[in-house]
Amino acid sequence: MNLMMLLEMASSGFGDRTAVGPAGQGLTYEELFERSGAAAARFRDAGIERVSLVDVSSEALPIALFASAWAGVPFVPLNYRLTAPELRHLAAEVSPSVTVCNQGALDTIGDVTGVQAVDRPAFLDQWAQGGAPDRDWSADPDDIAVLLYTSGTTGAPKAAVLRHRHLVSYIIGSVEFMGAAEDEATLVSVPPYHVAGMAAILSSVYAGRRIVQLPDFDAAEWVSLVRTEHVTHAMVVPTMLARIVDHLDEVGGGLPSLRALSYGGGKMPAPVIARALDKLPETNFVNAYGLTETSSTVAVLGPEEHREAHRSGDPAVRARLGSAGRPLPAIEVDIRDEEGRPVPAGTSGEIWVRGEQVSGEYLGRNSRVTPDGWFPTNDGGSLDDHGYLFVEGRIDDIIVRGGENISPGEIEDVLVSHPAVDDAAAVGIPDEQWGEAVAAVVVPAKGQTVDIAELQEFVKTRMRSSRTPDRVEVRPELPYNETGKLLRRILRDELADSG
Repeated sequence: MNLMMLLEMASSGFGDRTAVGPAGQGLTYEELFERSGAAAARFRDAGIERVSLVDVSSEALPIALFASAWAGVPFVPLNYRLTAPELRHLAAEVSPSVTVCNQGALDTIGDVTGVQAVDRPAFLDQWAQGGAPDRDWSADPDDIAVLLYTSGTTGAPKAAVLRHRHLVSYIIGSVEFMGAAEDEATLVSVPPYHVAGMAAILSSVYAGRRIVQLPDFDAAEWVSLVRTEHVTHAMVVPTMLARIVDHLDEVGGGLPSLRALSYGGGKMPAPVIARALDKLPETNFVNAYGLTETSSTVAVLGPEEHREAHRSGDPAVRARLGSAGRPLPAIEVDIRDEEGRPVPAGTSGEIWVRGEQVSGEYLGRNSRVTPDGWFPTNDGGSLDDHGYLFVEGRIDDIIVRGGENISPGEIEDVLVSHPAVDDAAAVGIPDEQWGEAVAAVVVPAKGQTVDIAELQEFVKTRMRSSRTPDRVEVRPELPYNETGKLLRRILRDELADSG
């Protein structure tokens, strides 16, 4: 098993179809194969251990991804939105590498030891040109295909290990080879460092679907691309869908070419999906739940289930619109208590999953997969009597804002560095636009007065804007238990109730 198997089959089966870009003008599957081979030869000559990408989506993404598989080195897409110190740290951690990057990242990491930084134009013009070498990629299924950095309970980045067997198992188990008609196109607007971005590339290649890329999401441009490129399939996070529906309300009209729209990456507010179903009645909606560690989707709520739940007067059936659907055929899902014991239907606990696509492994750390193949996701949830999965959020209190995982700890560290703040807690609270908004409770330092607007600006200048608390409350103390553990759930409930 190797990701190159997917591209080789595509090149052999429908090589003249457009793979990436405008219909009839972008790279064909045969050209994608040849350019990946040319880049792979240069990767091997470079004597590196990894290929990294610090850039938005472009045709360089699939070339670098498949060239890495061909060359036998892991592909590591990094978050181009990281601060300069964060990016330099991760660039050094994944070196020795060739890193394909935008100009800003080139200036930031170009001098990091072990990093051979190349900007996108040079990569496309020089590294990915020439004939494909011999088809001599490794077939070892346990080779590492992709490393994706994700935040853990402490907020420290860790690299989830996705081996070729995990990703190939997911694709073969969920996608029909050459299942796409020649007129089908998928719009990819999630960033490369998100597992959904990887899954979108791989599944489209295997199905034979043309890939249209939107480097930076904008609702107006997204709608325009769907219309002008006759996009038939797309994937968004809840925040994106809310903005798309708002834009359609403003400009009018529909999306007649859009046959299927999947969403995931965070909790979908019920009013948003209800509006979307009303606005796009001919579109098939799919809620896809998965994790980086599971190579993407493990459960789906399908189109007919969406329509049935939306129309139903039965509260139990209508509630399924807020579910993640049911597990994929190749996936098992259990809900377990703190001791790892299965709990009855309707009882909340931790979501555990098992299947060939499940990794549960992190670079340089022990695997979290049990000897019998189960992976505890650290997500809370429940299963109803009909097997529908309801996801309740991260057990470790990670805030999921617009599909982005945010560690409360890193926000708190900045808050307490302010001279007027003695103690602080950050939590996620329900938000219709973002899924969750960042809220903070701070305790003033003795003799100090907290200026909330000034404190928010203080955080914003030290972190990305998505991590700046949308709401701040000042209280005399925070709730702790007898062992000194901060009781975040109490704060979250209080803030949500008063919001």
